[in-house]
Amino acid sequence: MAEDLSSMHQVEGQVKWFDPAKGFGFVVSDGGGPDILLHMNVLRNFGQSSVADGSRIQVVTQETARGVQAIEVLSIIPPEREDDGPLLSDFSHLDPADIRQRPLEPARVKWFDKAKGFGFANVFGRSEDVFVHIEVLRQSGLADLQPGEALAMRVIDGRRGRMAAEILAWEAALTGQEAL
Repeated sequence: MAEDLSSMHQVEGQVKWFDPAKGFGFVVSDGGGPDILLHMNVLRNFGQSSVADGSRIQVVTQETARGVQAIEVLSIIPPEREDDGPLLSDFSHLDPADIRQRPLEPARVKWFDKAKGFGFANVFGRSEDVFVHIEVLRQSGLADLQPGEALAMRVIDGRRGRMAAEILAWEAALTGQEAL
């Protein structure tokens, strides 16, 4: 059965909310209209298991009998921060440009507890834990992490040990991309 290409549109908007536990969320189009359903599988095809509320997003949509749905994610830009100060006190001595110069390291989530606001990951080939703070996760455009999930991180040696300073989709580690 051929797809009706006339019902497909490229849309830019903002993530209204996304709940990884429910497996879906909604996007509000800049052009108005009904909310756009964003299903977990579509987000996973982009290489992420979550997206932060307020993130800018570009998707391909299709009108269905049940409403407008995203069928492909093209890009995600994390929400803007309120201030220009360091994200965490552990980063206060670092220039953000220096963090961006650090290599992307492929890693796997050990565990993450959204309610506690932190978790740990392991860089492939290394045994020590890397601390992952929820604010770093949000600033990176993600809302939650699942155990075993693959991702890419820029890691610093913080006052309390190794910490993720930036988190990207797994594909970024493979391609060396700088953005989600």
